[in-house]
Amino acid sequence: MEIAIVIVFILGYAAIALEHPLKIDKTASALLLGMLLWTMYAVGVLNGNVFPEVNIHDLVSSHGSIRHHLGEIAEILFFLMGAMTIVELIDVHGGFSVITDKIKTRKKIKLLWILAILTFFMSAVLDNLTTSIVMVMLLRKIISDQKDRWIYASMVIIAANSGGAWSPIGDVTTIMLWVKGNVTTVPIITSLIIPSFLSMAVPVLLASRYLKGELAPISADTECKKECCVTFRERNQIFILGVLALLLVPVFKTLTHLPPFIGVLLTLSLLWVFLELMYNKKCLDKSQEHRVPSILQRIDMATILFFLGILLAVGVLQEVGILKNVANYLTENVGNVYIINIVLGMLSSIVDNVPLVAAAMGMYPIAEVGAVGFDAFCVQDGVFWQFLAYCAGVGGSMLIIGSAAGVVVMGLEKINFGWYLKKISLLALLGYLAGAGWFILQEMIF
Repeated sequence: MEIAIVIVFILGYAAIALEHPLKIDKTASALLLGMLLWTMYAVGVLNGNVFPEVNIHDLVSSHGSIRHHLGEIAEILFFLMGAMTIVELIDVHGGFSVITDKIKTRKKIKLLWILAILTFFMSAVLDNLTTSIVMVMLLRKIISDQKDRWIYASMVIIAANSGGAWSPIGDVTTIMLWVKGNVTTVPIITSLIIPSFLSMAVPVLLASRYLKGELAPISADTECKKECCVTFRERNQIFILGVLALLLVPVFKTLTHLPPFIGVLLTLSLLWVFLELMYNKKCLDKSQEHRVPSILQRIDMATILFFLGILLAVGVLQEVGILKNVANYLTENVGNVYIINIVLGMLSSIVDNVPLVAAAMGMYPIAEVGAVGFDAFCVQDGVFWQFLAYCAGVGGSMLIIGSAAGVVVMGLEKINFGWYLKKISLLALLGYLAGAGWFILQEMIF
């Protein structure tokens, strides 16, 4: 049965990676994979000869395997839903224009650095997917030439992935590690901010050779004409409150020791009350209002269900001991924590980084303080977890299909896979290795 579970997992993983050629949404593949693996596991439990150490009562009881995994996964999913709702509220009210309207330069190289640095820090506060969408909308407003825009958009992908890696709320993989307690806020920021910045700065510096001179002036008909239902002051208030809501979540977790999803839902509810009071004072048609119930309909539930399916699938591998066996093999035959993570990061450019990180978390449980050998790297805030956050977050930039940010930019700008591979992939690889090298160096020194 273990072999059958591994085969099904590999086939499901391949279906997720080949989403575009197969023309089957990866969420459908992930959900099918997760539910099928748990069904196979339950059948194996019912047949006592396959998994004699487990009985069906233990599997489905209130403290059983399924509910245990589902409880851990729910913490991540509720956090993502709350954070995505706050970001959508800022976006639909035009809050991000508070930042983007300040960009006036027409010098190509200067603009490239401004956009890259802006994306890097926005991604750390919001998330790399949302930040990429916002920045591509900005690029369409200020850059008319498609080839130039592709270069800028590619740097947005790299900067968004790099920016999300060093923040506990910037990338879904880092969120997973943070929610489960593998990393904590201050150590992950201090250890990864410089490597992440280098992974962004090196490609941007190299990409500058593609850009010369200045951009054409912005014509009047390219200016944004978005209908606005709130005042300038209200827009700024929503932006400030929304960003503060996200920034205060790590503080809330540190002070209360409660799961992060409680913090993000608490701040969302406060922002919700503010919006209700704001709209109650206005005489607007319902179609002009952007209250939270309507925003909830805009949340990408397909992404939420994808995480549910893939994390449940990885849970089965953990239950039957497959992840533990893989971990033992890597530890005994590779042994080097840096090489293991660098390879995982490169793999994340081919397959989704969420199952990779989920698998790593299942393979290597958090070790107790004072552990020796390889386990010493797996304590809370240990080198393994910090470097995994960097490699999984940044490694996806090497191919345009390797990250959520890359896929969405590819769709919005119609960037060719081959063009990105030829023009950008090597730059992303050099940035990835530069940041990885700095991380290893700082660990050796400090």
